[in-house]
Amino acid sequence: MMTDTVEKTKNMLELMGFERTRVDFDEEHSKLSIFIDDEVIEPRVATTLTAIEHILNLMFKSDRALVVDLNYYRKERERLIAELARAAAKKAALTKEEVELPPMNAYERRLVHMELTTHPELKTESVGIGKERRVVIKHLSLA
Repeated sequence: MMTDTVEKTKNMLELMGFERTRVDFDEEHSKLSIFIDDEVIEPRVATTLTAIEHILNLMFKSDRALVVDLNYYRKERERLIAELARAAAKKAALTKEEVELPPMNAYERRLVHMELTTHPELKTESVGIGKERRVVIKHLSLA
């Protein structure tokens, strides 16, 4: 599956007009890293990433969804979200007050929940609907 996934992804990117690309696939984690050397991508990297990920998941119809990283955007975003989660957890632990994070997509909310499982005195929950869904961090004394 690995070479097939990489080759089909490279072909799709070529059909989209991208010439200088590199595609790496981590089969164990179903993670596809795409590097596109084209300045047109940079201002639209988040939108392009979402679109490419959607197309590839439709193409491969696997039992596990592919996670796509485009030009390290997702990796950097994951780092920032983990940093935000740790800072919010510290605030919730010190103040014993609820800390509400900004709206995030399901993948990002999951990262926050996973990051904070190491804090036994805190509880996380997702609240809101649609694009306004966010994570709230609570001290257990409030729960």
